[in-house]
Amino acid sequence: MTSPRLVARLAVRWLLVLLVALSSAACQKTKPADQGAAGKKVYYTCSMHPQIHEDAPGKCPICSMDLILVKTAPATPKPGADAAVYTCPMHPQVHQAKPGLCPICGMDLVKQAVRSTAAGKASGGSADLTLTAQQVTLGNIRAQVIGPDTGRAKVLAPTVLTGTITADALQTEGVSSRVAGRIEQLYVRQTGQILQRGAPLFSVYSEQLQALQQEYLLALAQSREQGGPYRQFAEATAQKLRLLGLSATQLRQLAARGRPNPVVTYYSPTTGTVQTLDVVQGQYVSEGTPLVTLTNLATVWVEAQLNPQDVAKLPLGKTVTMQVAGESGSLRGKVVFLSPELSGSSQVALARIQLANPGGRLLPGAQANVLLDAPATAATAQTALRVPTEALIREGDASYLWTQTGERQYRRVRVSTGEGSASSVPVTSGLPPGTRVVVSGAYLLQSEYALRQGATDSMNGMSM
Repeated sequence: MTSPRLVARLAVRWLLVLLVALSSAACQKTKPADQGAAGKKVYYTCSMHPQIHEDAPGKCPICSMDLILVKTAPATPKPGADAAVYTCPMHPQVHQAKPGLCPICGMDLVKQAVRSTAAGKASGGSADLTLTAQQVTLGNIRAQVIGPDTGRAKVLAPTVLTGTITADALQTEGVSSRVAGRIEQLYVRQTGQILQRGAPLFSVYSEQLQALQQEYLLALAQSREQGGPYRQFAEATAQKLRLLGLSATQLRQLAARGRPNPVVTYYSPTTGTVQTLDVVQGQYVSEGTPLVTLTNLATVWVEAQLNPQDVAKLPLGKTVTMQVAGESGSLRGKVVFLSPELSGSSQVALARIQLANPGGRLLPGAQANVLLDAPATAATAQTALRVPTEALIREGDASYLWTQTGERQYRRVRVSTGEGSASSVPVTSGLPPGTRVVVSGAYLLQSEYALRQGATDSMNGMSM
């Protein structure tokens, strides 16, 4: 019969053996999976946490998702030769030697060229960026061959100044009240109304006008009877009425009527558009009160602001080309004013350009672009390479272009540029003639490049 002490000793020994076995199994879970044939690595990982590597199916210890099988092939190329691997755009840690699907997300793997060490050094150490056909289509990525300019002289794109159409102050006239009184009738009720010269503006009741009219009629009657000094007195009174705005026709009508008119009508002194209306019917006004502003829109001004370096391009009297919103063609105008000083806050100069406006179709307040012709460049610019402005990527002081190196393969190259225009930039170094440069979608390539670089750096920093 076995003693109790012996049974206890055996139980302790079996418990120690069981603990050692469990510890060994736990340690085996954190080790990488076994190497398959020809160095192929086989393991199970989590699609959300790729740092998890298990050698058997199971659940992710972090999120409890089912682990998936991953088979990767070594991506190290033969020394001195180029090799190709297939990787996932979303999971760059996946490398396979042949096309297929990403074991994590199921996307099509894309081919990625892996250069040898010597080739990598020659190309700046950056591999080509390979996209799928769907990415190229959705990103509207287009490339074209960039060659040298062949003209004798290259004319740069014109400098564009933003301006605004304003009323010509030389064609603007204000109408104010000549006497104190009440506006009995207002014939103009809204701005924008077009008036012809001689059209009625308003009628005013004024005791001052009545008194002068009565004085004129008395002097006129005495001059008819007695002549002499009364004739001069009548003429002096008539001159007062003229200065208060009465026309020769109104004076003749007053003399023919023989009695004062309590309400006197004033007429438009010019043809123009009502720009401002500062009175309402029935309002009492004093002498000199502004009533109406009339502007003749047969000519207008375009006021543009220009930087100090552009002042020399716009001398007085020069004829320039302008584009006005809503007008199909270009318009020509003459510079009539150039500010002799810069604005204190914005440090820009003001230029006014007079523009013919037949029919009054150009309205004050509309936007206009003034085009300043750029001078022809020197003969040294005959061989310069020019790329569209949207093709250039700037990172701080560095400038980059994306070039196409193969079917759906693109490479970022650093270039040096000169002073460009609004539409193109000259490339002084870093771009051989005949290179296919991405002219549309460069920023999408840059974003994809930054995304993959970030993903690669992140995976390199993980503990596998």
